Amino acid sequence: MHALVDEKQADRTDSFQNYTDYFKCVTAKGEDFAPCKQFKRAYNSLCPNEWVRFLPISKFDEQRENGTFPASLEP
Repeated sequence: MHALVDEKQADRTDSFQNYTDYFKCVTAKGEDFAPCKQFKRAYNSLCPNEWVRFLPISKFDEQRENGTFPASLEP
């Protein structure tokens, strides 16, 4: 059971990292830059639907829009 918890924590960390990398990439290169889209695909695939109540992407979006996101999104 412990290994499963560690794996899910790693996936959540990867999801968060890909989310921040996507917006750093978009800031630096623009939304149409193809490599940026890979980060978006990654965070969407790493954040399964059952995590929405624990790690809602909509909360990240809201924090980003309000300037309260807990990580730098500057490239």
